[in-house]
Amino acid sequence: MSDSINPPQIEPASLIWQNGVPVSEKFGDVYFCRENGLEESRYVFIRHNQLTERFSCVPSGGHFVIAETGFGSGLSFLAAWQAWLDSKPNHTATLHFISVERFPLSRNDLVQVLDLWPALAPLAKQLIDAYPPLVQGAHRLVLDGGSVRLTLYFGDILEAWKSLSFKADAWFLDGFAPSLNPQMWQDEAIGLIRDHSMPGTTLATFTSVGRIRRALESVGFIMQKVKGFGHKRDMIAGRLPYAPSEESKPVTDSVTIIGAGIAGCILARNLADRGVKVILIDAADQVGAAASGNRQGAMYVKLGVEFNDQTRLALTSLLFSQRFYRSFGGKFWHPTGLLQMAWSQREHERQQHLLLRNSYPVEILFPIDKETASQLTGCTTPAGGIWFPGNGWIEPAGLCNFLTEHPMITRVFNFTADKLTSTDTQWRISGQDPNTTLYASQVIICAGHHTPELIPGGGVYRFRSVRGQVTHLNGDNLNAPTAVICGQRYVNPSDNGIALTGSTFDPDDDNPHTTRASHYENLTELQNMLPGALHAKALFARSTEFLDNLEGKTAFRCTTHDYQPVAGEHCDAQGKPVTGVYLLTGFGSKGLTYAPLLAEYIADIVCKQPACLPVQLARRVETHRMHSSDMA
Repeated sequence: MSDSINPPQIEPASLIWQNGVPVSEKFGDVYFCRENGLEESRYVFIRHNQLTERFSCVPSGGHFVIAETGFGSGLSFLAAWQAWLDSKPNHTATLHFISVERFPLSRNDLVQVLDLWPALAPLAKQLIDAYPPLVQGAHRLVLDGGSVRLTLYFGDILEAWKSLSFKADAWFLDGFAPSLNPQMWQDEAIGLIRDHSMPGTTLATFTSVGRIRRALESVGFIMQKVKGFGHKRDMIAGRLPYAPSEESKPVTDSVTIIGAGIAGCILARNLADRGVKVILIDAADQVGAAASGNRQGAMYVKLGVEFNDQTRLALTSLLFSQRFYRSFGGKFWHPTGLLQMAWSQREHERQQHLLLRNSYPVEILFPIDKETASQLTGCTTPAGGIWFPGNGWIEPAGLCNFLTEHPMITRVFNFTADKLTSTDTQWRISGQDPNTTLYASQVIICAGHHTPELIPGGGVYRFRSVRGQVTHLNGDNLNAPTAVICGQRYVNPSDNGIALTGSTFDPDDDNPHTTRASHYENLTELQNMLPGALHAKALFARSTEFLDNLEGKTAFRCTTHDYQPVAGEHCDAQGKPVTGVYLLTGFGSKGLTYAPLLAEYIADIVCKQPACLPVQLARRVETHRMHSSDMA
């Protein structure tokens, strides 16, 4: 990495244009064939991996995995996507495409390069719209309504193959020539390619270098030299031996989800879009009735000063959630921007350290002074802070309802799950009503602070329930901002005349009702954060009548001992997976940000598809750490 670029940013590619074709300044090689790069990609990768025929055989609810050693301009990915559209079966199936790029193109360069291929324009637009900021790590892009999932890893190739969990059906060994970019073709990388391959996996590459062919043969691929494209005399292609006795990739038929909050609803829709039947159960009479029933929710995270795995998880979740909510813009998603205000000297110093030690693209965040903060938020602020231009607020209840209106999702309301017990072949979900029982082969517990009560096998877990109350303020009481402002409290822009502020943090309070004391606390803290925002009526009111007439909502967050979410297959106290039981919970106040990515991760695991989280981040959310016996 360039010495002038600090994490999490990654050094972009530097292009030189020669005769209308992009050339890498670093490697001195072209990104694609001058004559017809698209046809070359189709010839080398689509034809010699037999993708047209293989795509048509993917079963209902199944998937096909292509892995690539150099994303470059994305041309080969778009060629594979187009072939998938032309050849895929007429039932629900998913194409996973996994690619690594050490020097990614900037968005502007990507636009310029892909403009050369007007036949791919509709697909290129989707890719460009979803293209992530240039920061290190894995980025999952959900395209074509979920039919195509691109896992794009910005970083070193060895780091990528050691971090990502997948088995490929086909490989595109792309990238620049071995003589110009030897790191991509070293023996360790080729060994990892074998480790990530299924029986019968195919591969193809532009190169015909004998050393590469022999290295692939040494790890088990049966290789052959074939005619190259255009002026290139040769290329090589190969296949791993296929063992008929090997089990094929299983297809998940149905899943039951306990809990219809934002996490459960996003997960239900994710699975349904992959062709999985979902039964979604909840104790309430509608989805999004608990904390997800708030009128508004701010979508934000607090990034750490140190760029460690905890910060990586927060950043990855933030970027994925921005892409996820974007399709709901103008309906349930309001990307107003968000100010993390430097509301105290301590917070000011923390933000300064964060900005000094890290380099973030301005698409993600940048510092602003108080004058700019006041301008961007439409509200006089006593300090500046960090501006997140891609953040905003959500209408969670409406989104929950929209997501679960799907023919593959059956919603079961007024069912209070009481106990989860194992039978010979299924899980029995018992309700508080002894006459109500459901059975499921796979169960995902998304029950928030009720999760410990439902985990089978008993035990003590390090979950914590924290009461939180929000307050609704109308125009008579508040000069509402035009963007979300976060400090020791947060306040949202007005929606239909009402703005939401809060929330209290009450770990030792189990009162489910709103209280005047919590309203008073919210008003006091908001006034401390934004002097002048509250009108005199709200600011000076101390009467019981005024506070009692305020509206709001109380809900209980589920937090963990280390303030990290929980997502994955449930493990017992000895660390052994409990087959068919998964957990998705522990978001604290950041559920709107973490839920989309971790729902994607759970769906990957349940459907036995490539995981969107690299192994380091998967460890941050693993379920085994929640056993109290693990405490030091």
